[in-house]
Amino acid sequence: MAGWAERVSRVRVVGTGVMGRGIAQLAATGGVTVELADLDLDAVRSALDHVHSMLDKLVTKGRLSENEGRAAKERLVMVDTPSAPAQNVDLVIEAVREDLEAKRVLFGKLEQVCRPDTVFATNTSSLSVTEIAAGLSDPTRVVGLHFFNPVPLMRLVEVVPGVRTVEWLPDEALKLVRRWGHEPVLAKDAPGFLVNHAGRGLNTEALQILSESVAEPVDVDRIARDVLGLKLGPFELLDLTGLDVSHAVLESIWSGFHSEPRLRPSWLTRPRVAAGLFGRKNGEGFYRYVDGKQEVAPEPAAPPAPNKPVFTAEERLGRLLTGAGVQVVADAYPDAVLLVSLRGESTLDAAARAGLPASRVCGVDALGGYEGRLTLSVHPGLDPAAGRAAWGALAATGRPVTIVQDGPAPVAQRLLASIVNTACYIAAQNLADPADIDTAVRLGLGYPRGPLEWGDLVGPDKVLRVLTGLHQSTGDPRYRPSSWLIERVALGLPLTAKGTRPADLL
Repeated sequence: MAGWAERVSRVRVVGTGVMGRGIAQLAATGGVTVELADLDLDAVRSALDHVHSMLDKLVTKGRLSENEGRAAKERLVMVDTPSAPAQNVDLVIEAVREDLEAKRVLFGKLEQVCRPDTVFATNTSSLSVTEIAAGLSDPTRVVGLHFFNPVPLMRLVEVVPGVRTVEWLPDEALKLVRRWGHEPVLAKDAPGFLVNHAGRGLNTEALQILSESVAEPVDVDRIARDVLGLKLGPFELLDLTGLDVSHAVLESIWSGFHSEPRLRPSWLTRPRVAAGLFGRKNGEGFYRYVDGKQEVAPEPAAPPAPNKPVFTAEERLGRLLTGAGVQVVADAYPDAVLLVSLRGESTLDAAARAGLPASRVCGVDALGGYEGRLTLSVHPGLDPAAGRAAWGALAATGRPVTIVQDGPAPVAQRLLASIVNTACYIAAQNLADPADIDTAVRLGLGYPRGPLEWGDLVGPDKVLRVLTGLHQSTGDPRYRPSSWLIERVALGLPLTAKGTRPADLL
């Protein structure tokens, strides 16, 4: 139905919690009349007052003119009940609790009072749009519009058609979201849609690293922030979201994809949830919180620079150490500390490949070009004195140093490879276009760049090398590289490229 998005003039928002209020504010400032509805009229009044106050703040900050703020307020109206007569409503957006039967019952009642051409949108974040629509006599009118909290600030909206959604509706829904000033992405009705699915790459691998005792949560978070450039480390994010919520999402997406190994949750989360270690909401998670403030142990003081030479075959790392006054030598002399730069392998494997004695070898993560935080990998056979000397040498550069247990690949490389591979998996299954995957992750998860774009920046061949090494060394199918990644490395195509498809030949 061409032009539907432009013709939408009246929307009913059902549910006046945080999400419903945000959606109402967005739609009202977008130029449409918004009916606010809930089973509790006091809740509607409270929501109306809240949206009015938010509009006043926008006017005060100069983001809306006084006339625009006044007009937006005038477009907000109350209705007595969610199923009040709605013959003039073009679109209903439900933002009620995440309960399949509750949403079905609501839309069933609305179907009796709305026009046959009224579109129903669900703001579900975890339920199947198709299953919600299946309860209606006309499931073709239902589409998912998944907004993110806080709605006015989070510009992303996932547009999710169900299996029986009428063909014209997804494109018109994309246009409507753009009309309201937000950025839509199109996602298939699969578990987790797009953002929650893509987000599993970081969290599941961080939990796997913790379960292997490679690094503590604070160390993983510091590496994620300082090497990868994330605003929040994975454990900080789990604490912010609430592990009770995140655990349920981890389990549901994994089971929704029939136990796909790449999405496998960690055994660590269930007992932590049972113990009430949710995070910020109750004061203790992977961190403790006092008066809402996160408690973080200070980084340990590094030893002084060593009075013995340091060997590295990595020219860039050698220049960095030399500039810090560390004596760097070109041969593995008996008294030298040995540093190997790691790219998709363990310290022990790198030492064996280079023919170096393991007792004096430490690994240094090469990701990021040694510009930010440095990660030092320690294996069980290392001489502690050599390890302390290596730590002192790296700390002499002025960069912060995190010491971790040696593993099949450095922490940052494992996290990034999992993020990229998960996105490649989404693209390979045609659950979303590459551009939408990158947009969704940037806006929905706050990553510095989209995962496919990120993989291209680092080098798809390097990502594949990390995954292949992890898969071979652990035998764990969670590290199987996606066909999307394998093919594009073989062909020299960027990860962001769709490539030729059968439809292109028609």
